[in-house]
Amino acid sequence: MNDPKTSAAPAHPLQQDDFGLRGPVAWPEKGTLPLRRDLAHIELASRFLVAHYAVPSTMHIGDAPAELIRSTKGEADVIATLEPGSAFEALDVTNTWVWGCLGPDGPSGYVKRTAFA
Repeated sequence: MNDPKTSAAPAHPLQQDDFGLRGPVAWPEKGTLPLRRDLAHIELASRFLVAHYAVPSTMHIGDAPAELIRSTKGEADVIATLEPGSAFEALDVTNTWVWGCLGPDGPSGYVKRTAFA
């Protein structure tokens, strides 16, 4: 057991405000930040507590424009149209959809998997 009187100080001491649960935070509207209740962009780790964080993988839109949509349940809810060849930061890839963003500040949403090169 470590004796607090004889334990060495950590090599990289943390600042007082580096970590800590400070109460509820305002949750952004869906489609803005790359943030879901289960997964978030790694750049948001210091601002939001979720179950998992992901480092994005860059994917590129294929030969046709692709719609970035807010939810897979409401395909009519288009956030943006991504131009052919556009880079997209993929955070969750399935057989049908890719969830991700244009950057850590958003926007975020789903693109059909078949839209990528």
